[in-house]
Amino acid sequence: MNNNTINKEEVEKFNKIAEEWWNPNGKFKPLHKFNPIRIEYIKNNIIKDFNISSNHKPLKGISILDIGCGGGLLSEPLARLGANVVGIDASKKNIEIAKHHLKKSNLKIEYYDNSPENFYYKNKFDVILNMEIVEHVENITNFINQSSKFLKTNGIMFIATLNQTLKSYVFAIIGAEYILRWLPIGTHDWNKFVKPKKLEEICNNNSLILKKIDGVKFNPLLNKWKISNDKSVNYITKYKKN
Repeated sequence: MNNNTINKEEVEKFNKIAEEWWNPNGKFKPLHKFNPIRIEYIKNNIIKDFNISSNHKPLKGISILDIGCGGGLLSEPLARLGANVVGIDASKKNIEIAKHHLKKSNLKIEYYDNSPENFYYKNKFDVILNMEIVEHVENITNFINQSSKFLKTNGIMFIATLNQTLKSYVFAIIGAEYILRWLPIGTHDWNKFVKPKKLEEICNNNSLILKKIDGVKFNPLLNKWKISNDKSVNYITKYKKN
């Protein structure tokens, strides 16, 4: 069976704009705006699931594998919260940018230029992040299968992606790419968006049980993202491994 999860066109797309990762007003500006709500959601759910008493480094001792880590936009804040973070990405350029930025931030993170099917690591992880990545991979079924093998029993996997609805086409592609120009045209392919039920089916086949699903919505008045009941465009899920 071909386990390849790398979509070369998608990797090339991100290679071209990799230098922009840490520019809050550059090509990844929407992700910089999106990041605070992602960090808060991940942190709060880990604290709850692992019964951690919150302090200034609440994720101390928690091991996290950030798959499709890009330039390290999530890896660094989570490491700052005390987590032991490993980041992997199929784009060598992304990993170079992540390592370069790491030198400035004085954090300990391991970065590898790998996709999950080609990655080997001695230990399994408490938490796996698949954030805004499943809509860019070659085969989502294989990708979840390969990702889940790194997760400890009772560990949690966060998956954030885009729903496949008419509304998501209008908002995420026509709106975000063509009208508002938040993202470069061609960033997303609506055919790769994933309905929550489809994602749940794939995850269940890999002993991952859905524990939580929330919508994530942009509030233009406050100019920030918030957790919402509306899952018709962006949504985030938490799965637990049996």
